[in-house]
Amino acid sequence: MVVADQKNVAGGQGTTLMSSEAAEAGVAVRRLLEGNGDALRALGVSLRSAPPSLVVTVARGSSDHAATYGKYLIETRVGVPVASAAPSVVSVFDAPVVAAGALCIAISQSGRSPDLLATAEAYKKAGARVVAFVNDESSPLAALADTCIGLKAGPEKSVAATKSYIVSLAGLAALVAEWADDDGMRDAVQALPALLERANGLDWSAAVAALRDARNLFTIGRGYSFAIAQEAALKFKETCGLHAEAFSAAEVRHGPMAIVRDGFPVLAFAGSDAAGNGVREAASLFAERGANVCLADAKADGGSGLPALAAHPVIEPILMIQSFYQMANALSLARGHDPDRPLFLSKVTETR
Repeated sequence: MVVADQKNVAGGQGTTLMSSEAAEAGVAVRRLLEGNGDALRALGVSLRSAPPSLVVTVARGSSDHAATYGKYLIETRVGVPVASAAPSVVSVFDAPVVAAGALCIAISQSGRSPDLLATAEAYKKAGARVVAFVNDESSPLAALADTCIGLKAGPEKSVAATKSYIVSLAGLAALVAEWADDDGMRDAVQALPALLERANGLDWSAAVAALRDARNLFTIGRGYSFAIAQEAALKFKETCGLHAEAFSAAEVRHGPMAIVRDGFPVLAFAGSDAAGNGVREAASLFAERGANVCLADAKADGGSGLPALAAHPVIEPILMIQSFYQMANALSLARGHDPDRPLFLSKVTETR
C-alpha cells in the first residue's frame, strides 16, 4: 500500500480555481450553518412530529452523490427509507407520481436544470413536502421548495464542483442531526469548519505519484463513505481524463474483482466505523492480489497511506473528500489537464 508523510499536497495546490475553491469549504460550511440554523432546527422538529413515510431525492452528478450520503444518514439515523428519483420518469415519460406523505429532497448548485425542476414540481403537486438544498437562492428550485436551505458556498467558477459538494454533505448531516435530535451529530457538524481546514492541508501526494500514469482504477467505499467514492470517480473522469468506477466494498467482491491484476490502482476510503472494516478488508484483499492500493483510513487517524482524520463517523467522509480534492487537482495538472476547464463540460447542465 502507498505510504505518505503528512504535509501540504505537492504539485499544483493553490494554482487553480479548483484548488482555491476547494480550500474555501470550511468557511462555506460555517456560512451554511450560521445562515440556516433556525430553518434546520424547525425542519427537524417538524419531521419528528410528522415523519414522512418515504424520502425521495432528486439530483444529478455531484449532487446525486451527496444524495447517496443523505440516504445512508437518514436510513441509519432515522430509519425512514430513501429512494433516488429518476428525473426522466417525469421529464421524458411524463409518468404520474404518487407521493402523498413523502419528503422530496432536491439538491442542486444552480437550481435551474429543467428535468430536476420538473421532477421536484411533480412531487410537490402529488403531495410531497419539498426541501431544497441549493446554492443559488434566487433560482426556480429555491422558489418552488417548501423549505429552502441555502448552501451559501459562494461563487464556484471552476466547472468541477468542490466546495458546493462539501456544503451539500454538511447540510444533509445538519438536517439529520436535527431530525434525529442527536447531540453527538450536532457537535460533529459544528466541528466541521475547523476540521475541514486541517483536512485541506493533509498530504495525499503519494496518490498523485501512484496514479499519474494510470488508465483505469476503482474507488471503494461503504456506508457513509460510498458517496465520496462515487464523487472521487467522477472527479477523476472530469479533471484527470482518468476512467474510474466506484464500488461498495461489498459489491466489488463480485464481478469487478476479476479484472484486478498486478499494479491495478485502487483508491479506498475507510471510516472508523463497522462499514470501514469492510473497506479495510477489501483493500487488504486487493493488495494481496498485487493491486496498487491507496488507502485513506480514518481509524488510523493520520497514520494510513493517505492520512485521514478520525472524527464522528458521519463526518469522516466529508473530511476525506476535502483532502481528495487537492490531490485530484494536483493529479490533473500532473497529467497535463486543466482541472478548471474539463473538456465538453459546462457549469449548468440543461438536461431535459
